[in-house]
Amino acid sequence: MKFDIIRANQRGHFNFGWLDTHHTFSFGEYHNRERIHFGALRVVNDDIIAPQSSFPLHPHQNMEIITLVLTGSVEHQDNLGNKTIICAGEIQTMCAGSGILHSEANPSYNEELSLFQIWIHPHQRNLTPSYAQRNFSEQLAYIDQWQLLISPDAHHDRLQINQEAYLALGEFQNPDKVFNYTLHNPNHGVFIMVISGQLNLAEHILHNRDAIMLSDCTEVNFTVNHSTRLLLIEVPLTITL
Repeated sequence: MKFDIIRANQRGHFNFGWLDTHHTFSFGEYHNRERIHFGALRVVNDDIIAPQSSFPLHPHQNMEIITLVLTGSVEHQDNLGNKTIICAGEIQTMCAGSGILHSEANPSYNEELSLFQIWIHPHQRNLTPSYAQRNFSEQLAYIDQWQLLISPDAHHDRLQINQEAYLALGEFQNPDKVFNYTLHNPNHGVFIMVISGQLNLAEHILHNRDAIMLSDCTEVNFTVNHSTRLLLIEVPLTITL
């Protein structure tokens, strides 16, 4: 098994007043030759958006975009005619495909918005743009198990993505148990970020917002010391467009 750890304080960080953002991979004004992408995973941005602040209308193309709201809510509008509110416990997926315009705003007058925005390269260019949103609060109430929320296949209890990629969340609490994740494809890699808590993996300890990228493995085993929330993304290690 090969692994690479990115500590929370090793990420790119910018505070623009209305936006406090951390970039795991190169993005915007943050350039790191060693951190361009992890296979098909291109962006993991950890954003805090001030009340009554927004990303104005802007374009995207040929990218699968996932928005995971941690606290607060985000108001989304796009040129497909969607105008929605995404709250904590909900996930939004957007296929930018041949081109899409959208905006994101924190509509609250007094509450910060905390979210992850994740970009994944699609398996095909110039797909028809699309939008989906789902509430996963019920699934996320379960503990000590992964909840698979995004996959390449259509399923009634998860969102679909145009890539052989998988996204799972989990809250793990039992300190006496060894937990695991089995890869869907042995040629894939796995990215795991600690949302909160402490993760013990590959003889390393990871804390809040630390991340680890793993390859050359078929299963990942780990333990936790106390209640720990994890984000996991499994992706192809090669990009074919």
